[in-house]
Amino acid sequence: MRRRDVLARGLLGAGLPLLGGLRPARAEVQAVTIARQPSLGHLPLMLMEEQGLLQTHAAARGLSGLGVRYVTLAGGAAMNDALLSGSIQFVAGGVPPLVLLWSKTEGTAMAVKGVAAMNAMPLLMNTNAERIRSLADFTDRDKIALPAVKVSVQAMFLQMAAEKALGEARRNDLDRLTVTLSHPDGMAALLAGQEVTAHFTAAPIQELELRRPGIRTILNSFDVLGGPSTFNVVWASAAFVEANPTLHAAFTAALEEAVASIAGDPRAAAQAYVRLARDGSDVGLIASILASPQVSFTTTPQAILPVVTFMARTKTIRRGARDWRELFFANVHAKPGS
Repeated sequence: MRRRDVLARGLLGAGLPLLGGLRPARAEVQAVTIARQPSLGHLPLMLMEEQGLLQTHAAARGLSGLGVRYVTLAGGAAMNDALLSGSIQFVAGGVPPLVLLWSKTEGTAMAVKGVAAMNAMPLLMNTNAERIRSLADFTDRDKIALPAVKVSVQAMFLQMAAEKALGEARRNDLDRLTVTLSHPDGMAALLAGQEVTAHFTAAPIQELELRRPGIRTILNSFDVLGGPSTFNVVWASAAFVEANPTLHAAFTAALEEAVASIAGDPRAAAQAYVRLARDGSDVGLIASILASPQVSFTTTPQAILPVVTFMARTKTIRRGARDWRELFFANVHAKPGS
């Protein structure tokens, strides 16, 4: 019997008298679409899909028969467009796309906030060019591939790193070299050794690249912020969350279970990723990434405020925030975030 079936029977069986007194959440939606991106950071959502965790937690709260669809999109810009159009209810991506949409929609009927973090993981920029040893070595003949120009977490970290290495006046100097490519397409372009000379990506693509001779890392995102930072977050519209409190609670519970299962059995989590992602990685590689002291799967947002502050200072967003909680729904406010 699968784990989710055991959980469902335990909750529904042991709690029949209690659940019988609850009113089904008939006013809430009966189907949701969840968007993710192709990287190891989205493993919690992959586990939620395979194990039907959202359906289980929704049924335990009186919302039975929930239809759940998962889609994969290449970057934060496409996800934000889909969220605002109403075709997707939960989206997952890097911190900057959330911050950008939070700023643009704050105080409007389309207000958006974060639901939870999913992990803290370093992002690496790898190069295939021997001559490139630092950010100062890039020239107009170079191209830097990343998931989305300007709005991806990699694009923001590149600006922050450029400011730190080259000076405030030159923080945007490398923007003109960036090109939008999905993680797999970026790896293919880097390994082809033609126009793309650097790829700012994520696990496990960055580790797969480093297996190839001549590929090395020249930038680690943790060095930019001086410590661990959230890579992936989930966000949704405030109107949807307010209209669907049961579904929101079920989603956060399902996400917490998926995140806990990765820490509880990283080997099984690695096997699940390889089985589901089919991106050329192997269990040994994924297991080694999950075992890294720099990698943690957690719903606690980390180093959100420094990103917001940078984006406000550079006029990417209209105002900053005094507290990271301003960007998130109340379900994570008690967590030791930053």
